[in-house]
Amino acid sequence: MDPNVYLAIAVILVVLGVLGTVLPVLPGALLVFAGLFLAAWAQDFTRVGLWGLAIIGALMALSFAVDFIASMAGAKRVGASPKALVGAAVGGLAGLFFGLPGILLGPCIGAVLGELIARGGFAQAARVGVGTWLGLLVAAVAKLVIAVLMIGTFAAFYVANS
Repeated sequence: MDPNVYLAIAVILVVLGVLGTVLPVLPGALLVFAGLFLAAWAQDFTRVGLWGLAIIGALMALSFAVDFIASMAGAKRVGASPKALVGAAVGGLAGLFFGLPGILLGPCIGAVLGELIARGGFAQAARVGVGTWLGLLVAAVAKLVIAVLMIGTFAAFYVANS
């Protein structure tokens, strides 16, 4: 098949990946990495090789870590109990099985439930839920920045080896 077809598919994957950094339905960093890997492969890894892809892969891993840690950090910032932090983590993992609503609400619900179990006060539990949600918002921005860094890394290696 013509390498230009692979490159066109790679561009589509990267665009979908960038959208996925802010839309939790799509695995953003994974799609960006897949698109960039496909583009490198389509050119026989002559312009972007192992080192470039390793850096891009490390950025992808960082994106996953940011996504997981952000909701817990947001909850902690508003004085969440350890049980609320565990609840945010468990809610985030459980939310993956319930599509977009679960992804958006799972960490918040988990944090609120954990805070209610730990301290019983609804006002504090609501603050923890809002803090968790704000953490997710910060994570979306951070993941978008990381996706741009992934693309920039690819471009830098591409230009350096042209």
